[in-house]
Amino acid sequence: MTRQQSLWEFVVQQSDKLWSQTVAHVGLTCVSLVIAVMIGLPLGIWIARKDRLAWAVLGIAGVLQTIPSIALLGFLIPALGIGSLPAITALFLYALLPIIRNTYTGIRQVDPAVTEAARALGMNYWQVLFGVELPLALPVILAGVRTAAVINVGVATLAAYIAAGGLGEFIFGGIALNNTNMILAGAIPAALLAILIDQLLALVQKINLRKARLLLVVMPVLMLTLSGFYLIPIADVKLLGGFTPEFMGREDGYLGLKSKYKLNIPTVVISDAVMYKAAFEKKLDVISGYSTDGRLKAYDLITLKDDQHIFPPYYASPLIRREILEKYPELQPAIDQLAGQITDSVMTELNYKVDYLKASPEKVAADFLRSRGLFKEPRNGNKGQVRLGSKIFAEQYILISMYKILIEGNTELKTVSRTGLGGTKICFDALANNEIDMYPEYTGTGLLVILKPTPRQIQEVSSDPEKAFAFVQKEFEKEYRMQWLKPIGFNNAYALMMRKEQAQSLHINTITDLKNYLANDQPPH
Repeated sequence: MTRQQSLWEFVVQQSDKLWSQTVAHVGLTCVSLVIAVMIGLPLGIWIARKDRLAWAVLGIAGVLQTIPSIALLGFLIPALGIGSLPAITALFLYALLPIIRNTYTGIRQVDPAVTEAARALGMNYWQVLFGVELPLALPVILAGVRTAAVINVGVATLAAYIAAGGLGEFIFGGIALNNTNMILAGAIPAALLAILIDQLLALVQKINLRKARLLLVVMPVLMLTLSGFYLIPIADVKLLGGFTPEFMGREDGYLGLKSKYKLNIPTVVISDAVMYKAAFEKKLDVISGYSTDGRLKAYDLITLKDDQHIFPPYYASPLIRREILEKYPELQPAIDQLAGQITDSVMTELNYKVDYLKASPEKVAADFLRSRGLFKEPRNGNKGQVRLGSKIFAEQYILISMYKILIEGNTELKTVSRTGLGGTKICFDALANNEIDMYPEYTGTGLLVILKPTPRQIQEVSSDPEKAFAFVQKEFEKEYRMQWLKPIGFNNAYALMMRKEQAQSLHINTITDLKNYLANDQPPH
């Protein structure tokens, strides 16, 4: 196996990208914060004079704050596309509540006797506001800005899900690739950035009243300057690729496309949760995916032929702890009933039912097992418990539902499902740390992401799915005391995908066709 790279070595190797993503992260945070202050501050001042409207404005801002960030980004994509605009919009919405609330509170806490005295001296509304109320309320207002800034630094990591850059690219890439150094390279700067911004604003918050008036002028200028860190390149490109963090870091992914095909396509990093829809809505032209994904049919996409064979076929198979098999010998025969039952086309159809027709994974699983004569009602036994895990996409949910039915219908065991465990690292670490007992995995992921063998070993086994299966089966047993059970039957391989209509109009059928199209001098599509 290859030597484990240290964190420092990784940071040095990735220093250019780390710096650019940190700059993008600062820019995302500051752009959204500037917009939130520009809107939230006047709103807070306004509702401080309109008590009857205050509850409504604060209530709406509070509801926006409670929407899960991933869900909010998903809602924004159809209207705003992918990239910086939906990310900045989401961050702006999250920053509103603390700024509006603290501005309202700060203005309301100014002693009425002070404002009355100012008016008695002949000051008009604007003079009282800027000369008395805002300077006195500034510490409270800045506390709200501090809260909003720290929130935005954290939430901005999710911008990587929708191709907006930032330090989240390292974090999610590390989770997908089982790379702790990559996770830390994104998480540590994000944490330091939150602390730094908070402490800088804390120093500003302590400023005396005389300098507070100057601060009201200087702060907007400073924040606008920091916002300029987020330069949004507008490139006139022929085609834009959107690839997942895992695909970007794998030899049987983007690295292989560059080395073997010499493919040079502008790319953004994006979550597979939104990638297919972004392609369907013409925000992306080429995406990475899996050959059995039901969204191929749902969004009228086609896979480009891998004519130089960099995407070898890999088996899907249950990965299980040896201890649980030894404790419950009846478990393996129950699980093995699914072996060889699901072909590529069948898995694609099952995924389609969940991804596009919105059928529940449990129903799809039960219907399939009934069609094969494998469904049995649960025995409701109490001999023991098996904890089933899964990653966060439809195929895994379907497979886990099938295993739940097979185990509970053929043994006296109960199951507990822990679905949605995210990427490979989360699932594998949960298995290794005895948090779950089994989950569906793919031999290519086991080979390249978890075992990380030498280039020579990869070359020897990756072209043959049987050799790859035998290799990971042996190494996982030796290193982790985990067993790969019989393959389910379908090959799970990476694929490049395009909209069918676009690929046909450009006469792109293979990855080589794509490379040639990008390399020639035609005007952008």
